[in-house]
Amino acid sequence: MVSMKYTVKNSKRRLSYAIIMAILCGGVASAQSPPPAAPVSQPGQSGQSGQSGQTGQSPPKSEGRSDERIRLDTDVVTLTVTVTDPYNRLVTGLDRQHFEVFEDKVKQSIEFFSDDDVPVSLGIVFDVSGSMKGKMDRARESLRAFIETSHREDDFFLVGFNQRANLVAEFSDGDTLANKLTLIDARGQTALYDASYLGIEKVKQGRHSKRALLLISDGQDNSSRYTYGELRKLLREAGVQIYCIGIVEMGGGAGGTLDMQGQAILEEIAQVTGGKAFFPRSAAELEDATTRIALELRHQYSIGYAPTNVSRDGQWHKIKVQVKPPRGLPSLKVQHKEGYYAISRKVGQ
Repeated sequence: MVSMKYTVKNSKRRLSYAIIMAILCGGVASAQSPPPAAPVSQPGQSGQSGQSGQTGQSPPKSEGRSDERIRLDTDVVTLTVTVTDPYNRLVTGLDRQHFEVFEDKVKQSIEFFSDDDVPVSLGIVFDVSGSMKGKMDRARESLRAFIETSHREDDFFLVGFNQRANLVAEFSDGDTLANKLTLIDARGQTALYDASYLGIEKVKQGRHSKRALLLISDGQDNSSRYTYGELRKLLREAGVQIYCIGIVEMGGGAGGTLDMQGQAILEEIAQVTGGKAFFPRSAAELEDATTRIALELRHQYSIGYAPTNVSRDGQWHKIKVQVKPPRGLPSLKVQHKEGYYAISRKVGQ
């Protein structure tokens, strides 16, 4: 796959656009080859500070825990949006007027818009179970490729999991985190759902307001206390973008039943949260996938709106973002979280 990045300028400033960056080569087999690219230009950088929360080093047991949902401040709903063209190339440089946001099919007024290259607080959720035997070297290499392409101010933490999910490294720089994996062997069963839960809770402690998870696994689970239904509910409530890399068997052959189930789970985790899932079958595709994810995180749009429906009814509110392409651009694909729960706050909160 060869993936490019478009930059589009405001139409009021003599609208023009150019393809500015070829970000990957080799790529996933299903991608198409795009036209030749124009010279590269560099985006700006800026930082943001975020909120912090509390969490333990292992997920709480599902037995007897509170059914209280994670509460969202529905005064402003924030979205992280990725835009790509038909060749799966990132599209940057769009302005506020190119976007429309709908909640439950009702158009909303965009109150906040930014396309700055901001740092991310990011959790790596890394499978070290027995099913990853023979895949660990490739997985470690993919993580290093991801870190090398990330924003220099990103901060990372590491959750490793087999039959238990454990916080292996607190927030630190990427090199420190990658080095933590060199002494870990793959063994034991797989608590993927518990590890994902721990990652979602831990990332709330990040110092940056933009937060995401990178899940590296084969998608199998046989040891979690949480069910997939419970995890899926949490994913919809949390508002954390999750990218998945499925470490599948090398070569082009189809996997077994567990491989197919694992792929479906990783795809759904990514879709629900507005991320993407990749299933590379070669070393080149693996490096392309990690580089792609790192660059997507750096070239996204942040959109905020105040919902016209102000009732905190506890219901799921579906979000749809549409892009009106400037003249000369093809139809564009938009990627974002599916929606949010409008949860009432307790008195005093």
